[in-house]
Amino acid sequence: MTASSDTALLVIDAQESFRQRADDWAATANPEVLNNIAHLVEHARTVGDPVVWITHSEPGTGGVFDPAFGFVRVISELGPRDEEAAVTKTTINAFTSTDLQERLEGTGIRRVVICGIRTEQCCETTARVAADLGFDVEFVTDATTTSAIPSRGALAAVSGDDIMRRTESILSARGFATITDTKTRIGASAAA
Repeated sequence: MTASSDTALLVIDAQESFRQRADDWAATANPEVLNNIAHLVEHARTVGDPVVWITHSEPGTGGVFDPAFGFVRVISELGPRDEEAAVTKTTINAFTSTDLQERLEGTGIRRVVICGIRTEQCCETTARVAADLGFDVEFVTDATTTSAIPSRGALAAVSGDDIMRRTESILSARGFATITDTKTRIGASAAA
């Protein structure tokens, strides 16, 4: 990975595995997520920010995240390029089980822009760890998505929209990330 800027776009878990859960994918809280990710990727390439494609793998589980089934790959419409960095993680955050920190620091990256799937899970957790590691973090909420959590036992149901708003509030209020949207991120970078 080479960088002409100090900012990298991290595309987290925008992978075919999620589309294999057809009912869940159809009920996504943000149907525009792939379009917004694509806009961020195009913009990053235009301004020289490296794009890092991160996928999640659960070897030996027999599910959609088991690499043996072929779904642990970036959604093809997003058009990852061979020369762009790619890492596969086995933890919720993108740092603990990969060499992502070393790759970013080795090329002078100080700011990460986060987008992908699931807002409150892998995206939020990566944002928190990135902040703890000293990176400046921008969280592009409308370029993330999640699905509702149904009620179960004593646990209340939470809508996908509520999860996304909660994630924004916590990341911002607790100092983990600057919250933005795709249009603002692209416009702010173009003006800089």
